[in-house]
Amino acid sequence: MSGEQQKQQTFRMIIKRQDGPGEKPYWEEFDIPYRKNMNVISALMEIQRNPVNAQGKKTRPVAWEQNCLEEVCGACSMVINGRPRQACTALIDKLEKPIRLEPLASAFPVERDLVVNRDRMFENLKRVKAWIPIDGTYDLGPGPRMPEHERQIAYEYSKCMTCGCCLEACPNVNFHSTFMGPQVIGQVRLFNTHPTGKMNAHERLEALMGPGGITECGNAQNCVQVCPKGIPLTTAIAELNRATVAYGIKRWLSQ
Repeated sequence: MSGEQQKQQTFRMIIKRQDGPGEKPYWEEFDIPYRKNMNVISALMEIQRNPVNAQGKKTRPVAWEQNCLEEVCGACSMVINGRPRQACTALIDKLEKPIRLEPLASAFPVERDLVVNRDRMFENLKRVKAWIPIDGTYDLGPGPRMPEHERQIAYEYSKCMTCGCCLEACPNVNFHSTFMGPQVIGQVRLFNTHPTGKMNAHERLEALMGPGGITECGNAQNCVQVCPKGIPLTTAIAELNRATVAYGIKRWLSQ
């Protein structure tokens, strides 16, 4: 923060707003009282407490989503100074001023202000059966053990919190594309290496070989750059590229 800002004890936020689905977006500026150790969430709460814009006019409080406030749930994803990230870990002192906030509007339809509809992510997880099936509700006993090196790799992919940052950064995910996105590919990598999940590996590979699947990835590698958890998404894409080719050849030979 500059000396002038320290003296004024305020900083400016420029927020891209939208009053509802399909409404025309517009920009609105706010001067936020500065406190030490503020993050973007606390700045938005200041606007909520006193919804007055930089021109001194009363306005509607900004709508956004939040939950855990410790970068675990993925709810507070938004574009901050041009980069998709989590608002809870975006510290005001470390951001260039003025701070610009936008919704994840390239990948998801906007509901209101910074709130977007991320249903496409969850629907795509259903398409690839991103879960481990179990038979019945009774105790199945201890499952097969994973090799330690595979367990460590699986743990990295299990960190995914469905935040949507990788989809927002991906140039192949938009409203004119059916590409499921890197997040789904990472989850296929996770469940296809699970000792029980392997039983449905072919179904997940079939889904990735269909419309919106892995062939629509342009290998821009933006996803791995913005992932808040550092998930090796490009590694998953490379491995699943090989896996789908091998599966396709095997399927062709068995006909």
